[in-house]
Amino acid sequence: MTAHGLTGVADAQSRLRDVGYLPDHETATAVYLAAALQRPLLLEGPAGVGKTELAKSLAAATGSELIRLQCYEGLDEARALYEWNYRKQLLRIQAAPDDRAWEETHDDIFSTDFLLERPLLAAIRRETPTVLLVDEIDKADVELEGLLLEILAEFQVTIPELGTVRAVSRPHVVLTSNATRELTEALKRRCLYQYLDYPSPERELEIVLSRVPELPQHLAETMVRTVRALRALELKKVPSISESIDWARTLVLLGVETLDEATVSQTLGVVLKHASDQAKASASLNLN
Repeated sequence: MTAHGLTGVADAQSRLRDVGYLPDHETATAVYLAAALQRPLLLEGPAGVGKTELAKSLAAATGSELIRLQCYEGLDEARALYEWNYRKQLLRIQAAPDDRAWEETHDDIFSTDFLLERPLLAAIRRETPTVLLVDEIDKADVELEGLLLEILAEFQVTIPELGTVRAVSRPHVVLTSNATRELTEALKRRCLYQYLDYPSPERELEIVLSRVPELPQHLAETMVRTVRALRALELKKVPSISESIDWARTLVLLGVETLDEATVSQTLGVVLKHASDQAKASASLNLN
């Protein structure tokens, strides 16, 4: 039996590579096991290491629809799970015959025709292969984790007016966290866990060259070393992998052959987005 089309760790790694994501063996193992065991996968690590991109790539690699719930402070059930279409319900009540029993009207307006599904319910109700991405769960309030527990444990949602809605085809669930706060143990117990960090120099070089193959090897090597030197500084926001790729594309567009001090200084805004970070980098890399 395959898991969302994945036959093993090697197959997961190969399929992810085919869609442009280059996972290490540990990450590919976590992806396959989460699918095979039908367990949510919690990806934790610094911002910009490819957690969200992994979920997107998994959807592409398995031919699944991606449903994304972007978390933020104050996210509630109405935005995450479902709410009723109150305007439509009111119109139906007003249009009901005067002699119609209220119980009949009640059953009518609290049916699926009046339900506005949000990402969590949408993922549960899909009959086709689906990847549910709960992105940056650590930005949401703790109450949202409680809302997720039934979904992550039983792949079902209880709606008081309708009863329990069970998944016909279980979605593959991926949660991401930048570790800005500690997640509850109840949530973690329901997930497999994988920590993603910035890649090794060799792997980051491979990633950059796979996305920007026209960048000369020697220039890519110099750029990756420079990015890693920047990450070693105490910055407000260290360069992400996607920003490394953007920098590589910038160098190609400018026709740069050597990453000298002048070029780094002129293009530093591609990878560093705070003035204080740019000043610190300029002083550290002797760019003044």
